[in-house]
Amino acid sequence: MARIRDRADALNACLRHAAVALSRAGGIEWSMFILLHGPDEFSAHEELDRLRMTRGYEFNQETFDGAGTELATIRTTCETLPFLSERRLVVVRGLPKRTRARAGEEEEDGEHAETPAPAVKGGRGKKAKAGAGEGPKAFIAGLADYASHVPETTDLVVLVDELMDAAHPLAQVARANGRAQAFATPRGPQLDAWVARRARTCGVGLASEAARLLVEVVGDNLRLLAGEIEKLSTYVGSGGTIGAEDVRRLTPMARELRAFDLTDALVRRERARALDLLHELLESGSAPQLIIGMVAHQTRTLMRVKALADRGARAPQIAQTTGMVPFVVEKSLGLARHFSMAQLEAAHRALLNVDTALKLSRMTPEMALDLLVVEFGAAQR
Repeated sequence: MARIRDRADALNACLRHAAVALSRAGGIEWSMFILLHGPDEFSAHEELDRLRMTRGYEFNQETFDGAGTELATIRTTCETLPFLSERRLVVVRGLPKRTRARAGEEEEDGEHAETPAPAVKGGRGKKAKAGAGEGPKAFIAGLADYASHVPETTDLVVLVDELMDAAHPLAQVARANGRAQAFATPRGPQLDAWVARRARTCGVGLASEAARLLVEVVGDNLRLLAGEIEKLSTYVGSGGTIGAEDVRRLTPMARELRAFDLTDALVRRERARALDLLHELLESGSAPQLIIGMVAHQTRTLMRVKALADRGARAPQIAQTTGMVPFVVEKSLGLARHFSMAQLEAAHRALLNVDTALKLSRMTPEMALDLLVVEFGAAQR
Protein backbone atom coordinates (compact mmCIF):
# COMPACT_ATOMS: atom_id res chain seq x y z
CA MET A 1 0.00 0.00 0.00
CA ALA A 2 2.87 2.36 0.81
CA ARG A 3 4.39 1.72 -2.63
CA ILE A 4 1.06 2.42 -4.33
CA ARG A 5 0.67 5.64 -2.37
CA ASP A 6 4.21 6.74 -3.31
CA ARG A 7 3.46 6.14 -6.98
CA ALA A 8 0.21 8.06 -6.66
CA ASP A 9 2.04 10.97 -5.05
CA ALA A 10 4.67 10.93 -7.78
CA LEU A 11 2.00 10.92 -10.51
CA ASN A 12 0.15 13.72 -8.73
CA ALA A 13 3.35 15.80 -8.56
CA CYS A 14 3.96 15.28 -12.28
CA LEU A 15 0.44 16.36 -13.12
CA ARG A 16 0.74 19.41 -10.91
CA HIS A 17 4.04 20.57 -12.38
CA ALA A 18 2.68 19.99 -15.88
CA ALA A 19 -0.44 22.01 -15.11
CA VAL A 20 1.58 24.92 -13.70
CA ALA A 21 4.00 24.83 -16.65
CA LEU A 22 1.16 24.81 -19.18
CA SER A 23 -0.66 27.62 -17.41
CA ARG A 24 2.46 29.80 -17.34
CA ALA A 25 3.26 29.05 -20.96
CA GLY A 26 -0.28 29.91 -22.01
CA GLY A 27 -0.55 33.00 -19.84
CA ILE A 28 -3.22 31.38 -17.68
CA GLU A 29 -3.14 32.15 -13.96
CA TRP A 30 -3.59 28.66 -12.55
CA SER A 31 -1.78 27.50 -9.41
CA MET A 32 -2.61 24.76 -6.94
CA PHE A 33 -0.95 26.67 -4.07
CA ILE A 34 -1.40 30.41 -3.66
CA LEU A 35 0.08 32.60 -0.92
CA LEU A 36 -1.58 35.99 -0.39
CA HIS A 37 0.32 37.97 2.22
CA GLY A 38 0.71 41.52 3.51
CA PRO A 39 -1.06 44.15 5.65
CA ASP A 40 -3.38 45.29 2.84
CA GLU A 41 -6.08 42.77 3.71
CA PHE A 42 -8.66 44.56 1.55
CA SER A 43 -6.76 43.94 -1.71
CA ALA A 44 -5.86 40.41 -0.64
CA HIS A 45 -9.53 39.58 -0.03
CA GLU A 46 -10.46 41.14 -3.36
CA GLU A 47 -7.96 38.83 -5.07
CA LEU A 48 -9.48 35.90 -3.20
CA ASP A 49 -12.97 36.98 -4.31
CA ARG A 50 -11.70 37.16 -7.90
CA LEU A 51 -10.50 33.57 -7.62
CA ARG A 52 -13.85 32.48 -6.25
CA MET A 53 -15.71 34.05 -9.17
CA THR A 54 -13.44 32.97 -12.02
CA ARG A 55 -12.60 29.36 -11.22
CA GLY A 56 -16.01 27.79 -10.82
CA TYR A 57 -15.71 26.20 -7.37
CA GLU A 58 -19.48 26.26 -6.86
CA PHE A 59 -20.19 24.56 -3.51
CA ASN A 60 -16.66 23.21 -3.10
CA GLN A 61 -15.25 25.96 -0.89
CA GLU A 62 -13.90 25.56 2.63
CA THR A 63 -12.30 28.18 4.89
CA PHE A 64 -10.24 27.33 7.99
CA ASP A 65 -8.64 29.39 10.73
CA GLY A 66 -4.95 28.47 10.55
CA ALA A 67 -4.52 29.21 14.27
CA GLY A 68 -7.07 26.63 15.35
CA THR A 69 -7.20 23.84 12.78
CA GLU A 70 -5.27 20.59 12.63
CA LEU A 71 -3.14 20.18 9.52
CA ALA A 72 -4.72 16.76 9.02
CA THR A 73 -8.14 18.40 8.67
CA ILE A 74 -6.86 20.77 5.99
CA ARG A 75 -5.13 17.94 4.15
CA THR A 76 -8.22 15.70 4.22
CA THR A 77 -10.36 18.51 2.83
CA CYS A 78 -7.86 19.23 0.04
CA GLU A 79 -7.84 15.57 -0.98
CA THR A 80 -11.63 15.31 -1.13
CA LEU A 81 -12.80 15.26 -4.74
CA PRO A 82 -14.99 18.25 -5.67
CA PHE A 83 -18.71 17.61 -6.06
CA LEU A 84 -20.33 18.59 -9.38
CA SER A 85 -17.39 20.84 -10.18
CA GLU A 86 -13.87 20.51 -11.54
CA ARG A 87 -12.09 22.25 -8.68
CA ARG A 88 -12.15 22.71 -4.93
CA LEU A 89 -11.02 25.83 -3.01
CA VAL A 90 -9.48 25.50 0.45
CA VAL A 91 -8.55 28.73 2.25
CA VAL A 92 -6.37 28.90 5.35
CA ARG A 93 -6.74 32.27 7.06
CA GLY A 94 -3.86 33.18 9.31
CA LEU A 95 -1.17 31.05 10.92
CA PRO A 96 -0.58 30.00 14.54
CA LYS A 97 1.61 32.37 16.52
CA ARG A 98 4.43 31.58 18.90
CA THR A 99 3.75 32.60 22.48
CA ARG A 100 6.02 35.03 24.25
CA ALA A 101 8.12 33.34 26.87
CA ARG A 102 7.67 34.20 30.53
CA ALA A 103 10.70 35.39 32.49
CA GLY A 104 13.30 32.62 32.71
CA GLU A 105 11.53 30.38 30.19
CA GLU A 106 12.10 29.63 26.54
CA GLU A 107 9.45 30.13 23.88
CA GLU A 108 7.24 27.13 23.45
CA ASP A 109 5.96 25.70 20.20
CA GLY A 110 3.92 22.85 21.59
CA GLU A 111 1.32 22.57 24.31
CA HIS A 112 1.99 26.10 25.61
CA ALA A 113 1.24 27.79 22.30
CA GLU A 114 -1.43 30.44 22.63
CA THR A 115 -4.97 29.15 22.75
CA PRO A 116 -6.14 28.72 19.16
CA ALA A 117 -9.30 30.35 17.90
CA PRO A 118 -12.10 28.17 16.53
CA ALA A 119 -11.71 27.18 12.93
CA VAL A 120 -13.99 28.70 10.33
CA LYS A 121 -15.26 26.18 7.86
CA GLY A 122 -17.30 27.13 4.84
CA GLY A 123 -17.73 30.64 6.25
CA ARG A 124 -20.17 29.44 8.93
CA GLY A 125 -17.94 29.27 11.99
CA LYS A 126 -17.68 25.47 12.20
CA LYS A 127 -15.10 24.45 14.79
CA ALA A 128 -12.13 22.22 14.25
CA LYS A 129 -10.03 20.80 17.06
CA ALA A 130 -6.57 22.32 17.48
CA GLY A 131 -3.73 19.87 16.96
CA ALA A 132 -2.35 18.65 20.26
CA GLY A 133 1.41 19.03 20.29
CA GLU A 134 1.38 20.57 16.80
CA GLY A 135 3.22 23.82 17.49
CA PRO A 136 3.41 26.82 15.13
CA LYS A 137 6.74 25.76 13.63
CA ALA A 138 5.53 22.23 13.02
CA PHE A 139 2.28 23.46 11.51
CA ILE A 140 4.00 25.86 9.10
CA ALA A 141 6.61 23.27 8.13
CA GLY A 142 3.91 20.66 7.57
CA LEU A 143 1.76 23.05 5.56
CA ALA A 144 4.74 24.05 3.40
CA ASP A 145 5.57 20.40 2.79
CA TYR A 146 1.99 19.56 1.89
CA ALA A 147 1.71 22.59 -0.43
CA SER A 148 3.92 20.73 -2.90
CA HIS A 149 1.54 17.75 -2.84
CA VAL A 150 -1.84 19.46 -3.25
CA PRO A 151 -4.05 17.47 -5.66
CA GLU A 152 -4.53 18.98 -9.10
CA THR A 153 -8.27 19.27 -8.37
CA THR A 154 -7.70 21.63 -5.42
CA ASP A 155 -6.50 25.22 -5.02
CA LEU A 156 -5.00 25.77 -1.56
CA VAL A 157 -4.85 29.47 -0.60
CA VAL A 158 -3.04 30.74 2.49
CA LEU A 159 -4.04 34.26 3.50
CA VAL A 160 -1.91 36.10 6.09
CA ASP A 161 -1.90 39.77 7.12
CA GLU A 162 1.87 40.23 7.30
CA LEU A 163 4.56 40.37 4.64
CA MET A 164 6.66 37.23 4.42
CA ASP A 165 10.28 37.36 3.34
CA ALA A 166 11.63 35.18 0.56
CA ALA A 167 13.18 32.73 3.04
CA HIS A 168 9.85 31.83 4.66
CA PRO A 169 8.95 28.17 3.97
CA LEU A 170 5.55 29.11 2.52
CA ALA A 171 7.07 31.77 0.26
CA GLN A 172 9.63 29.27 -1.01
CA VAL A 173 7.08 26.60 -1.81
CA ALA A 174 4.81 29.18 -3.45
CA ARG A 175 7.58 30.12 -5.88
CA ALA A 176 8.24 26.48 -6.68
CA ASN A 177 4.70 25.12 -6.86
CA GLY A 178 2.33 28.03 -7.33
CA ARG A 179 2.49 31.75 -6.78
CA ALA A 180 2.87 34.30 -4.03
CA GLN A 181 1.37 37.78 -4.11
CA ALA A 182 2.28 40.52 -1.64
CA PHE A 183 -0.16 43.26 -0.65
CA ALA A 184 1.41 46.33 0.98
CA THR A 185 -0.82 49.25 1.95
CA PRO A 186 -0.18 52.06 -0.57
CA ARG A 187 1.10 55.38 0.72
CA GLY A 188 1.62 58.84 -0.78
CA PRO A 189 1.61 58.88 -4.63
CA GLN A 190 0.81 55.16 -4.67
CA LEU A 191 -2.37 55.79 -2.69
CA ASP A 192 -3.34 58.65 -5.04
CA ALA A 193 -2.84 56.31 -8.01
CA TRP A 194 -4.92 53.61 -6.28
CA VAL A 195 -7.81 56.04 -5.75
CA ALA A 196 -7.70 57.10 -9.42
CA ARG A 197 -7.66 53.46 -10.60
CA ARG A 198 -10.55 52.61 -8.34
CA ALA A 199 -12.62 55.42 -9.82
CA ARG A 200 -11.84 54.23 -13.36
CA THR A 201 -12.90 50.72 -12.36
CA CYS A 202 -16.25 52.20 -11.33
CA GLY A 203 -16.54 53.86 -14.75
CA VAL A 204 -16.07 57.47 -13.63
CA GLY A 205 -13.42 60.15 -13.58
CA LEU A 206 -11.96 61.70 -10.45
CA ALA A 207 -10.81 65.31 -10.22
CA SER A 208 -7.39 65.74 -8.61
CA GLU A 209 -8.81 67.97 -5.86
CA ALA A 210 -11.49 65.37 -5.12
CA ALA A 211 -8.84 62.63 -4.90
CA ARG A 212 -6.75 64.74 -2.53
CA LEU A 213 -9.77 65.47 -0.34
CA LEU A 214 -10.79 61.81 -0.21
CA VAL A 215 -7.34 60.73 0.88
CA GLU A 216 -7.20 63.54 3.44
CA VAL A 217 -10.48 62.70 5.14
CA VAL A 218 -10.50 58.90 4.81
CA GLY A 219 -6.79 58.14 5.07
CA ASP A 220 -5.29 54.89 3.79
CA ASN A 221 -8.19 52.63 4.78
CA LEU A 222 -8.79 51.07 1.34
CA ARG A 223 -12.08 49.49 2.35
CA LEU A 224 -13.53 52.87 3.37
CA LEU A 225 -12.06 54.56 0.29
CA ALA A 226 -13.58 51.93 -2.01
CA GLY A 227 -16.98 52.37 -0.37
CA GLU A 228 -16.90 56.15 -0.71
CA ILE A 229 -15.78 55.97 -4.35
CA GLU A 230 -18.54 53.49 -5.16
CA LYS A 231 -21.14 55.77 -3.55
CA LEU A 232 -19.83 58.84 -5.35
CA SER A 233 -19.72 56.94 -8.65
CA THR A 234 -23.38 56.06 -8.30
CA TYR A 235 -24.14 59.73 -7.62
CA VAL A 236 -22.35 61.17 -10.67
CA GLY A 237 -23.37 58.29 -12.95
CA SER A 238 -21.38 56.25 -15.46
CA GLY A 239 -19.01 58.44 -17.43
CA GLY A 240 -19.29 61.31 -14.98
CA THR A 241 -16.53 62.93 -12.94
CA ILE A 242 -16.36 63.09 -9.17
CA GLY A 243 -15.54 66.61 -8.05
CA ALA A 244 -14.38 68.01 -4.74
CA GLU A 245 -17.84 69.44 -4.07
CA ASP A 246 -19.35 65.96 -4.50
CA VAL A 247 -16.95 64.65 -1.86
CA ARG A 248 -17.83 67.47 0.54
CA ARG A 249 -21.55 66.94 -0.01
CA LEU A 250 -21.72 63.15 0.24
CA THR A 251 -18.80 61.98 2.34
CA PRO A 252 -19.62 62.18 6.06
CA MET A 253 -15.94 62.49 7.00
CA ALA A 254 -15.56 65.44 4.60
CA ARG A 255 -18.48 67.15 6.31
CA GLU A 256 -16.77 66.49 9.61
CA LEU A 257 -13.66 68.13 8.21
CA ARG A 258 -15.72 71.19 7.23
CA ALA A 259 -17.16 71.20 10.74
CA PHE A 260 -13.57 71.28 12.02
CA ASP A 261 -12.91 74.29 9.80
CA LEU A 262 -16.03 75.97 11.14
CA THR A 263 -15.07 75.23 14.74
CA ASP A 264 -11.58 76.55 14.03
CA ALA A 265 -13.03 79.81 12.69
CA LEU A 266 -15.32 80.11 15.71
CA VAL A 267 -12.40 79.42 18.06
CA ARG A 268 -10.29 82.12 16.44
CA ARG A 269 -13.28 84.49 16.41
CA GLU A 270 -12.94 84.89 12.64
CA ARG A 271 -16.57 85.84 12.15
CA ALA A 272 -16.44 86.52 8.42
CA ARG A 273 -14.82 83.14 7.71
CA ALA A 274 -17.23 81.40 10.08
CA LEU A 275 -20.23 82.91 8.29
CA ASP A 276 -18.81 81.87 4.89
CA LEU A 277 -18.39 78.31 6.10
CA LEU A 278 -21.88 78.31 7.60
CA HIS A 279 -23.41 79.35 4.28
CA GLU A 280 -21.25 76.80 2.43
CA LEU A 281 -22.63 74.04 4.64
CA LEU A 282 -26.16 75.32 4.13
CA GLU A 283 -25.72 75.34 0.36
CA SER A 284 -24.43 71.75 0.49
CA GLY A 285 -27.76 70.70 2.00
CA SER A 286 -26.95 70.78 5.73
CA ALA A 287 -29.88 71.95 7.87
CA PRO A 288 -29.21 74.65 10.51
CA GLN A 289 -29.85 72.20 13.35
CA LEU A 290 -27.47 69.72 11.72
CA ILE A 291 -24.75 72.39 11.57
CA ILE A 292 -25.26 73.24 15.23
CA GLY A 293 -25.20 69.53 16.03
CA MET A 294 -21.92 69.07 14.13
CA VAL A 295 -20.26 71.93 16.00
CA ALA A 296 -21.61 70.55 19.30
CA HIS A 297 -20.14 67.16 18.38
CA GLN A 298 -16.80 68.81 17.65
CA THR A 299 -16.92 70.61 20.99
CA ARG A 300 -17.54 67.34 22.84
CA THR A 301 -14.70 65.75 20.87
CA LEU A 302 -12.39 68.60 21.87
CA MET A 303 -13.34 68.11 25.51
CA ARG A 304 -12.55 64.39 25.39
CA VAL A 305 -9.26 64.88 23.54
CA LYS A 306 -8.14 67.72 25.80
CA ALA A 307 -8.95 65.77 28.95
CA LEU A 308 -6.77 62.86 27.78
CA ALA A 309 -4.01 65.14 26.46
CA ASP A 310 -3.86 66.96 29.78
CA ARG A 311 -3.15 63.59 31.40
CA GLY A 312 -0.17 63.07 29.11
CA ALA A 313 -1.77 60.84 26.45
CA ARG A 314 -0.40 61.14 22.91
CA ALA A 315 -2.39 61.07 19.68
CA PRO A 316 -2.12 57.28 19.03
CA GLN A 317 -3.16 56.54 22.62
CA ILE A 318 -6.10 58.94 22.37
CA ALA A 319 -7.25 57.37 19.09
CA GLN A 320 -7.06 53.89 20.63
CA THR A 321 -8.87 54.92 23.82
CA THR A 322 -11.68 56.87 22.16
CA GLY A 323 -12.01 54.87 18.94
CA MET A 324 -11.64 58.06 16.92
CA VAL A 325 -10.10 58.18 13.45
CA PRO A 326 -6.44 59.30 13.79
CA PHE A 327 -6.90 62.39 11.61
CA VAL A 328 -9.79 63.50 13.86
CA VAL A 329 -7.54 63.22 16.92
CA GLU A 330 -4.76 65.21 15.23
CA LYS A 331 -7.15 67.98 14.18
CA SER A 332 -8.75 68.04 17.63
CA LEU A 333 -5.41 68.32 19.41
CA GLY A 334 -4.56 71.36 17.30
CA LEU A 335 -7.84 73.07 18.13
CA ALA A 336 -7.90 72.08 21.81
CA ARG A 337 -4.78 74.13 22.46
CA HIS A 338 -6.85 77.29 21.96
CA PHE A 339 -9.19 76.39 24.84
CA SER A 340 -9.25 75.86 28.54
CA MET A 341 -11.67 73.20 29.73
CA ALA A 342 -13.88 75.92 31.24
CA GLN A 343 -14.08 77.70 27.89
CA LEU A 344 -15.07 74.45 26.14
CA GLU A 345 -17.82 73.87 28.67
CA ALA A 346 -19.06 77.46 28.20
CA ALA A 347 -19.02 77.07 24.40
CA HIS A 348 -21.01 73.85 24.73
CA ARG A 349 -23.63 75.60 26.85
CA ALA A 350 -23.87 78.38 24.25
CA LEU A 351 -24.54 75.75 21.57
CA LEU A 352 -27.26 74.26 23.75
CA ASN A 353 -28.90 77.69 24.12
CA VAL A 354 -28.86 78.30 20.37
CA ASP A 355 -30.22 74.80 19.64
CA THR A 356 -33.04 75.24 22.19
CA ALA A 357 -34.01 78.64 20.77
CA LEU A 358 -34.15 77.18 17.26
CA LYS A 359 -36.24 74.18 18.30
CA LEU A 360 -38.70 76.42 20.18
CA SER A 361 -39.02 78.65 17.08
CA ARG A 362 -37.91 81.68 19.00
CA MET A 363 -35.84 82.77 15.98
CA THR A 364 -35.33 82.04 12.30
CA PRO A 365 -32.54 79.67 11.20
CA GLU A 366 -30.53 82.65 9.91
CA MET A 367 -30.76 84.38 13.29
CA ALA A 368 -29.84 81.15 15.05
CA LEU A 369 -26.66 80.77 12.97
CA ASP A 370 -25.74 84.41 13.55
CA LEU A 371 -26.25 83.87 17.26
CA LEU A 372 -24.03 80.78 17.04
CA VAL A 373 -21.15 82.91 15.77
CA VAL A 374 -21.69 85.58 18.43
CA GLU A 375 -22.36 83.30 21.41
CA PHE A 376 -19.53 80.86 20.62
CA GLY A 377 -17.02 83.71 20.47
CA ALA A 378 -18.32 85.30 23.64
CA ALA A 379 -18.09 81.95 25.48
CA GLN A 380 -14.31 81.99 25.18
CA ARG A 381 -13.75 85.26 27.01
